[in-house]
Amino acid sequence: MTSAVTTDKSARPGYGQLMRTPGALGFVLPGFAARLPFGMLTISILLLVQHTTGSYASAGIVAAVTGVSMALSAPVMGIFTDRFGQSAVLLPVVLTHAAAVSGLAALALAGAPVWALALAAVPAGASVPQVGPMVRARWAVKLEGSPLLPTAAAFESVTDEFTFVVGPVLATALCTGVHPAAGLVTEATLTLLGGLLFAAQRATQPKPHAPAAAGEKRAFALSFPGLRVLIFAFLGIGAVFGGMQVSLAAFSNEIGNPGANGLLYGVFAAGNMIAGIAMGAIAWKIGPRRRLILGYIGLTAAASVLWAAHSVILLGALGLVVGLFIAPALITGYTMVEQLVPANARTEAFTWLTGSIAFGQAIAVILAGRLTDAHGSSYGFLVPMGATALALATLLALRAKLAPKAPSRIVNSSGPADATASAPVPAVSTAPAPASRNRVNERGMGHRVPVTVD
Repeated sequence: MTSAVTTDKSARPGYGQLMRTPGALGFVLPGFAARLPFGMLTISILLLVQHTTGSYASAGIVAAVTGVSMALSAPVMGIFTDRFGQSAVLLPVVLTHAAAVSGLAALALAGAPVWALALAAVPAGASVPQVGPMVRARWAVKLEGSPLLPTAAAFESVTDEFTFVVGPVLATALCTGVHPAAGLVTEATLTLLGGLLFAAQRATQPKPHAPAAAGEKRAFALSFPGLRVLIFAFLGIGAVFGGMQVSLAAFSNEIGNPGANGLLYGVFAAGNMIAGIAMGAIAWKIGPRRRLILGYIGLTAAASVLWAAHSVILLGALGLVVGLFIAPALITGYTMVEQLVPANARTEAFTWLTGSIAFGQAIAVILAGRLTDAHGSSYGFLVPMGATALALATLLALRAKLAPKAPSRIVNSSGPADATASAPVPAVSTAPAPASRNRVNERGMGHRVPVTVD
């Protein structure tokens, strides 16, 4: 099936124009409310379990089980969402999550052993609602073929990072100033209320995709090689988040100021948010594949010097720089999904990336927790350094797979994908175009030219 795409070339892509998209505020605002708890979950578990057990390693194990469970369940949740619709999946998930997190908090306060806490962490992580990918899927449907799509991806990254600014600070304040379990209780409450409100916005959710007809193959997101490359890249980003959470908390305790943890992590996330705002305001003239690689090189370099910081000011400055380099990788990677994966598997693709971040974060929390317990916070910072270096090597070796090659879908050059073709971009037409003429301009987002592909 062939569809035509039209864009308003006279309009300058920007956040104001994005928010004027019909129906956008209806899902953006409740979507933010439902995503804020995501930034609170891991740090709340770390602080509560560390308080009850006295060990960062034990706290890291419980937090890691939560992250791994989420990483494994997220793609399954994405498949069900593509098949049955967002509201049908979200309603039972948020109810389960609130109950599971409340149970985990109760066990920790009762002094349950680590193995029991780890078991309780499985449903708590597996039931984390994938609201971020659901919001991105709504933008993809609303803006398909529009030059505003990269702006929407940047906006979503800013929203994600705002949750990582507010979430850890709020969780730390609650756990250290109110009660060790207050962070988890608040996380469960906000997830339930925000998730129910978002699920009620049915008008803007993508239509469920019916089972494939006879002889038609069902598209699974993981079958597209470009997505698999992005998964490796996002593992490294997740390791930065996890390593920073554990190491910054340990560093704050080492200097006798536990409250500094929320401030330092907030500065780190603020760098990500600032870069995300800038990314959405710039009309890039280099291809997204190149942007992804350059951003990842900067991220790896910045993460490689964290271990040497021994003061709050220096560590805060380095954390800010690390955050500035995370945003380009996140925004570009999420936006590339629009061209690497067809629409009927897009929510699943977004959940693979979100799950990859969670899995990388989980492994980093375990490793950084053990290193921190044994040698101090400086050794915990070695985890982000090693993880980003490995992810960068993978990204460089497999960068050719990031060129979109999937047939039978709409491709538009406003989406972030490098292509290997050098032929001119054909004009939009409502008539089917021969397969041999389907091309995407190498400069990707630098040219806001729509393309129709069979």
